[in-house]
Amino acid sequence: MNVIAQSTSPHVSHSRHAHDSRDSPRSRRVRSPARVIARSLVALAATIAFGACSSTFAQDSDDSSRGNSHGGGRDVKVMIISMFGPEGQVWLDRLGPWKEIKVPGLSPDYPVVHCNRQDVCVMTTGMGHSNASASLMALTFSDKFDLRHTYFMIAGIAGIDPMQGTIGSAAWAKYLVDFGIQWEIDAREKPDSWPSGFLGINTKSPTEKPPLDYRTETFTLNPALADAAFALSRNVALMDSADAQTARAKYSYAPANLPPKVIQCDTLAGDTWWSGKYIGERARVWTKQMTDNKGTYCTTQQEDNATYEALKRAASTGRVDLDRVAALRSGSDFDRPYDGQSASDNLVNYATQGGFAPAIENLYRAGNPLVQDIATHWGEWREGVPTR
Repeated sequence: MNVIAQSTSPHVSHSRHAHDSRDSPRSRRVRSPARVIARSLVALAATIAFGACSSTFAQDSDDSSRGNSHGGGRDVKVMIISMFGPEGQVWLDRLGPWKEIKVPGLSPDYPVVHCNRQDVCVMTTGMGHSNASASLMALTFSDKFDLRHTYFMIAGIAGIDPMQGTIGSAAWAKYLVDFGIQWEIDAREKPDSWPSGFLGINTKSPTEKPPLDYRTETFTLNPALADAAFALSRNVALMDSADAQTARAKYSYAPANLPPKVIQCDTLAGDTWWSGKYIGERARVWTKQMTDNKGTYCTTQQEDNATYEALKRAASTGRVDLDRVAALRSGSDFDRPYDGQSASDNLVNYATQGGFAPAIENLYRAGNPLVQDIATHWGEWREGVPTR
């Protein structure tokens, strides 16, 4: 994600439940009046006890007692994945109260997962590929949670291509592409016929698609989930700011100079935070190459391929379902300069674009419709993305 004062995305170049036992024949067998009265008194006492302690819900920690019927960890309907503090805080400020659950192996800066009564949880990985993958591995292989039916929503800020969106826009992706797995030579030493110093590993020219030897170069998300998320959020009113309006007005073309909105386009991951029209053009071409012309580059960040690969490792053991992963990235700054601006000015002064606050807020505005639909209509989502 792209950050202000604390970057995380390469951006300026860089988000079948077991059947309820109450429905079983055993739960409906006839009971004696005495037993019914006794159990009613027990239930009343439990209700009173819960009411007395409910006010401390947000302070309780390390309690995964709301486990599943298989004896595992706590069931989670939605796990929101943020990468640094402000991205997570926008959810913590709105959806509480929260229970803090410590998970060994998470980032020392963000050592707990926060979960609410809707079974919606928020985790923060730390910024960059290494932090994202390590934190997701710790989460998914922990015994604190049962994540087999969980929907994961990556929600982070990013740099944005002004030909696809603007600062404040929120983009749902169908493809995750790693921008870092390339060969590169200094552009001052490249052949004159090459548009940049980038080319695929073990290729002969920048126009060739490389062999996918790393197995993490490109991931395809469930298009049904991406489409459902977009449909739920496409008409939400997004936040804007006066500084963002001033910054986008310097671009002479749309959609860069238009108000922010929810869009669908794809995201690149790489730990190098870049800026410039030539690298930006490479980002567009690389996305087309790696998705066989199906994907469209629009946002750049640092973590998403690493996050997905960790989830993929967990899925290989049956711990998560990869069809339940969504990626939302909101534009906090432009990935290339406007006409007449230098790439260096766009990079080092990215914070003056005024996109940070709208991008953070719009993660919530664009992402919460999906979160709430899943949490409040779990019967429709439990077995997979519903057809509506």
